[in-house]
Amino acid sequence: MNAAKDFYDRYELPTVVLGLVLYASWAALVWWHASIPGWLLFILGGYVTQWHFSLQHESIHGMRHWPSWLRTAFVWPPIGLWMPYPVYNRSHSTHHVNFNITHPARDTESNYHLQNDWPRYNALYKWVLMLNQTILVRMAIGPFLRLYKLAKKEIGRIRAGDYSNAPHWVTHAVSVAAILYFVMQVAGMPFWKYLLCFAYPGMALGMLRTFIEHRYAERPLARVAIVESNHVLGVMYLYNNLHLVHHRQPTLAWYKIPARFRAEREELLRFNDNFYFRGYGEILRRFTFRPVFDPIHPKW
Repeated sequence: MNAAKDFYDRYELPTVVLGLVLYASWAALVWWHASIPGWLLFILGGYVTQWHFSLQHESIHGMRHWPSWLRTAFVWPPIGLWMPYPVYNRSHSTHHVNFNITHPARDTESNYHLQNDWPRYNALYKWVLMLNQTILVRMAIGPFLRLYKLAKKEIGRIRAGDYSNAPHWVTHAVSVAAILYFVMQVAGMPFWKYLLCFAYPGMALGMLRTFIEHRYAERPLARVAIVESNHVLGVMYLYNNLHLVHHRQPTLAWYKIPARFRAEREELLRFNDNFYFRGYGEILRRFTFRPVFDPIHPKW
């Protein structure tokens, strides 16, 4: 019994099962896309795409006893299309320097802007950034702003003579071509439909999770939120909505996070100054039309 449990924990078997279910679900949705109502495909396609992005996130921190090549291969297929896994891996690892959380220049996932940069923005860009602080606009246009930020950064890297990411983009392009061959040539789904029903809603659901998971506070881990949610969204995000648990122990397997939160709930809420939401319904009610915070960083 102990040997079986050790094997279960060491190789994180729930993650293996989840990954297999995820890929089977994606393939089934693509294969039978013509038989699924568009509104339902939009929801399910977005769910499974964001689910896969959560699995990629899990692979950065977890699966420590897997060979690195297997861990990478398991999450490699770019079903969301937009970002090479190695680029995301390096970027997200930078985000986990807790002291720098929310810093506009040092935190790769910050939604703040430097005080000195703000006056240089034109009026239209400022207006868009202010609107982007509402959840309605964040989910609608946030994916496009994220792509713009990524493109600007990668083009700037090339202009500076840094071609270190070029191999990642080449292999990503080949991988995307393989995905789209199955989607378009084998399953007969138009490219626009895959973008509309998988890539876009998948990114939009990611915008929902990241919308309020960080805000500035003096103590670094008081900048990290906890959002309780139902298991449907919890599983899609692999319980990363309980974000403070993840930042305190990044290597904790996703399926152990809820129990850890329940066991340490009061301590965690004291630790982050009660930066807490009862669920995404509360976030939608409070911030659909009202900005969540000023995008100009209060300190930097």
